[in-house]
Amino acid sequence: MSKKGTLFVISGPSGVGKGTICQEILKEKDALSLSLSVSATTRKPRSIDQEGVTYYFKTLEEFESMIADGAFLEYARYNENYYGTPLKPVQEKLESGHNVVLEIEVQGALQVKKNFPEGVCIFIAPPDIETLRTRLRGRETETEQEIAKRIAVAEWEMQQQEKYDYIVINDVLEDAVQSVKDIIQARSVVL
Repeated sequence: MSKKGTLFVISGPSGVGKGTICQEILKEKDALSLSLSVSATTRKPRSIDQEGVTYYFKTLEEFESMIADGAFLEYARYNENYYGTPLKPVQEKLESGHNVVLEIEVQGALQVKKNFPEGVCIFIAPPDIETLRTRLRGRETETEQEIAKRIAVAEWEMQQQEKYDYIVINDVLEDAVQSVKDIIQARSVVL
């Protein structure tokens, strides 16, 4: 009998480096038996985005229809856009024995924690809020007003970190990546 995979949820404030950490751990996806779940969103694509790779881009109507159909493991509205994890692909990967990584916002992670308690939730935290502000500015993808909104949300998100199974501070990227890899190795189902 094959065993189910483990669901890993990686989240934290916007700009904390969760995407970079996920990219690094996925370089060893075969060794860790990992698959990255691709989220759906209603936000506009950025120049670095690729349909079906970084996100599935949906209209507001398409996304709300998926909500009504119960097609999401979790979803949240964040900075005036919806984000969500399509349920079916995650279930299929877990059933086939693969570990699945979700890189999602805190609201969604808290839904997963409530609805899928066997999932392993990892909060990626910045060393401090000023470092986070600097990282957001460095991306050069948002206006100062958008950055201010993200910082306001981040302050609430930081208050939620105690609800997670693990907290990893992303001060030195290589150390944070190694910490996440160690958690995945320790909590993975042995095939």
